[in-house]
Amino acid sequence: MSWIRKTLLSVFHYPVKWLVKPHTIPTNLESELGIDSNKPIIYLLPSNSMTDQLALRQATRKMGLPSPTEEVTLAGHTYPNSLFLRRTQSVLTGTNSPTDIEAVFTDLFHLHRDNPELDVQVVPVFISWGRAPGKGKPGFSDLIADVATPSWLRKFFIVCFLGRDNFISFSKAVSANAMASLHGSDAQIAHKLVRVASTHFYRKRQNMTGPTLLVREELYNAVLGSESVKRAIAEEGQSKKGTPEKARQNARIYIDEIAADYREGLIRFGDRLLTRIWNKIYNGIGVAHSERVRELARNGHEIIYVPCHRSHMDYLLLTYVIYHEGMVTPHIAAGINLNFWPVGKIFRRGGAFFLRRSFAGNKLYTAVFREYLELLFNKGYSVKYYPEGGRSRTGRLIPPKTGMLAMTIQAILKGVNRPVSIVPVYIGYENVMEVKSYLKELKGSGKKKESNWQVFSALRKLKNYGYGYVNFGEPLQLNHFLEKQMPDWRENLPADPDKKPSWLTPMVNDLANEVMLRINRAAAINGMALSALCLLSSKNKTMSQEELRHSLSAFMTMLREAPFSEDATVPEESDEQILSHVLRLNRFSISNDGYGKLIQPKPDSAVLLTYYRNNILHLFALPGIIMSAVFTHPACRRDYILQLVAALYPLLQRELFIHMSQDQALAYTDKLINQMLDQGLLRQTDNCLNPPEPNKKDYHSAWLLSRCMQETFQRYAVVLTIIEKERIISRTELERTSRKVAERLSTLYGMSSPEFYDKNVLSSFINALRENHWLDSTADGSLKYSEESAALRKDVMALVWPEIIQHLENVELH
Repeated sequence: MSWIRKTLLSVFHYPVKWLVKPHTIPTNLESELGIDSNKPIIYLLPSNSMTDQLALRQATRKMGLPSPTEEVTLAGHTYPNSLFLRRTQSVLTGTNSPTDIEAVFTDLFHLHRDNPELDVQVVPVFISWGRAPGKGKPGFSDLIADVATPSWLRKFFIVCFLGRDNFISFSKAVSANAMASLHGSDAQIAHKLVRVASTHFYRKRQNMTGPTLLVREELYNAVLGSESVKRAIAEEGQSKKGTPEKARQNARIYIDEIAADYREGLIRFGDRLLTRIWNKIYNGIGVAHSERVRELARNGHEIIYVPCHRSHMDYLLLTYVIYHEGMVTPHIAAGINLNFWPVGKIFRRGGAFFLRRSFAGNKLYTAVFREYLELLFNKGYSVKYYPEGGRSRTGRLIPPKTGMLAMTIQAILKGVNRPVSIVPVYIGYENVMEVKSYLKELKGSGKKKESNWQVFSALRKLKNYGYGYVNFGEPLQLNHFLEKQMPDWRENLPADPDKKPSWLTPMVNDLANEVMLRINRAAAINGMALSALCLLSSKNKTMSQEELRHSLSAFMTMLREAPFSEDATVPEESDEQILSHVLRLNRFSISNDGYGKLIQPKPDSAVLLTYYRNNILHLFALPGIIMSAVFTHPACRRDYILQLVAALYPLLQRELFIHMSQDQALAYTDKLINQMLDQGLLRQTDNCLNPPEPNKKDYHSAWLLSRCMQETFQRYAVVLTIIEKERIISRTELERTSRKVAERLSTLYGMSSPEFYDKNVLSSFINALRENHWLDSTADGSLKYSEESAALRKDVMALVWPEIIQHLENVELH
């Protein structure tokens, strides 16, 4: 390095340190990229920029990596720690020239051939300032828009205005030793490496900034010029509603109502604002498996994020996480109810596009919306939509709405010019700001219309919300899914491209179910959800602090040693740390009776805890069956438990969206039993399974597990008892009577769960009974008692508390 460059680096060190705040992607280079800090490293950067080097130096110091401004000595030869593909642009000519990088790499590979013990890691590093996408029309703001190799004058403005939005993205290291062993001369290998690196950096830029923004007129022309919209305009113009010109004007109005108006400046402002908000209300945001999405982006996939929907906070949290994980923020499908001033305008500029709750009867609106969605896919914009259609009021996943998924598949059938992948996303919170309003809605209160007052009221209450969690599930490549489900789909397309093939609806239903399974497969266990599960399972919803701590420890150990899935995450903290954190959330009442601290829900808030318990209830379904069987059947055998799981699992899978097949569930049950025996939650005498001895600490944890699924079993017992008593009953009457009996049980025995008598949950269970052939049907569609339903009822009643059985046996239905 020349003395002039060393001097300039020293001069610019402090200004860059003050102006620049680098964000490193990913945060753990060793686990995700396999970069070894103990081996020599040479950084490969797109352009020869001192500010880039200084920003990278800040990042590498924090990560314990070699400085990019130093040199490395290899077998007696000295090389710079940073190499560059291009020089910066000339201020006068606007051109840039290549560096001597090929000669350096040629020499480096020759050195490795002579010294096989050497292995330098060449680490590509892409450094971006801001995330502005290209524009259809140039403007003054382009002066500070980051380009591939800006001149020093342009870089001055970029650093001044975008220094706080500096992103340093590392890529997998390239082994110089492995490259040197490739076929060809050193010069040929060096030339190939430089060419591949140039393509790699171009894709990196595209992945972080997204495609060029559409000019409004280009958007109008693309949508209005499509064949499907032209046909819809002509059809509406010929109706009694008006003329073709009026129909075309309506189509433009629909475009304005629907389309996003993305502004990168708002995203940067939102990032800074949200960082302040998150730091105020959350202790942290846990993110898992984001490397999957980066891999899809590297491979050029169109990415569709499909998250569960817990809260209005989801819109902001997921976009914020995607931005900080180094990917372009998606266009977001939002309900038209959120399009009110000024929030609607802000959301629209943040990438939201709006859709009506129903498209029924409006062919023109349907055509415009579908064409706009297809345009986003074809232009390369990532998209986010919620399969549940609305926020979950119970904490469980809602059976999915299939409209957006169907439109996505139809877009692929018409032709999207790159692979399309759905990324399921599990979002979880230790505190949901709307949970009290959800309870009111479940009790019959009408849903309040979104308004500015609601927004300001919510902002005032934002504090002490614990942790938020975003887990990216296993991606689902739609092209592969389509080929697997319908290998000859190309030969079975209707002549009219806007007409749905007959096989589309069942395929989309399978797709929607698979997406929901993958969302729940990536569940995030957290202290609040576990504490809620424990307290709601205890007899009086009260536990000593020591009992609660021990149960948290027992359940986390069980899930770590017998994982629900590879994608589910369990806290790494100790049980003491987790309990201490949960108690600081101020959601529980803590008292001291002289023997120690007692923990219970605050007055009238036990029902609120069911929301958090329900977030993770699917992970405890099989442990709950095991322990219920052991506590209700003295000297219970393993084969009986497996038979019980085989009978109940299809119903639980349908209700709780559990990802395992029947065989996988049985294998997991067997694994859980072995783990519980090793852990002390079960004990075995001869071939019989029993609870722990009552004088053992683990007895209480095992007892809680035996009760965690009790309300589900009781709901099953209600429906099956009514069927047995009535023998033949219409579906409508079965749902009505089941709800009425369940409400009575809830009042008599203090059930905390609003979904215990929720009509949607009961309806879903009755559907599952029919689909799994536990019920017969009459000619008029009524449901009929059968030997199979009687056998199922016998299995369920064996798990239900005696007082519930007594009440159900004596209940008068008429």
